[in-house]
Amino acid sequence: MQNIQEKVVAITGASSGIGKAIAIELAKNGAKVVLGARRTEQLQQIVEEIKSEGGEATFAQVDVKNKADLVGLVNTAVEQYGKLDVIVNNAGVCQLSRVDDLDIDGWEEMIDINLKGVLYGMAAAIPVFKRQRSGHIVNIISTSGIKIVPMQGIYAGTKNAIRTIAEAFRQESDGSVRITGVSPGVVKTDFATNIKNEEMKTAIQQGMDQYAIHPLAIANAVIYAVSQPADVEIGDIVIRPSKQN
Repeated sequence: MQNIQEKVVAITGASSGIGKAIAIELAKNGAKVVLGARRTEQLQQIVEEIKSEGGEATFAQVDVKNKADLVGLVNTAVEQYGKLDVIVNNAGVCQLSRVDDLDIDGWEEMIDINLKGVLYGMAAAIPVFKRQRSGHIVNIISTSGIKIVPMQGIYAGTKNAIRTIAEAFRQESDGSVRITGVSPGVVKTDFATNIKNEEMKTAIQQGMDQYAIHPLAIANAVIYAVSQPADVEIGDIVIRPSKQN
């Protein structure tokens, strides 16, 4: 874990769930964390919790649909701590429905957050990483897309788009900027809260209640990836409940 100490890590979607767990665990291991999300009250509470345990943290209000907010997150890291070592693109949203239900508003929300939001995060961080000649992009993806199932077509499509883009970036990079994809399965979060389809919301919630894993498991995967020596790149990590199909 010595490779984590003093690293500066920016995290989107950091006000709850996986993002919150990543921030807290990185801070426990000596990283300086910069939390981004829309809900500033929750961010402030997490920052205070981290500081009370002796960690270093700050936050910026971020809506990943806005390019400028991601630039602001990265600038906050650089201004506060002098650099940015890692960006964790964690913010995501899920709407589940048949393709022929034509939930176009849901499609656009997922494209804006899951796809464009990640690209905006990468676009904000890459110029800093290039100047530094070092950096690490960590994208929180999903097991959706690894296994294609009904009702998840557009959601899985946004996640697979990130996989494709990340692999292209990996091949284009000279190795100074690394990229890692972490694909969680069912995790105990408030992920189902925003699902409009009540039947699917209930099904997802039941799955969580029965076998979901703790967000800490995903945080540990991120820590593993970012703690590697500079010449080691962890490409993809799939982490899910042992009971998940």
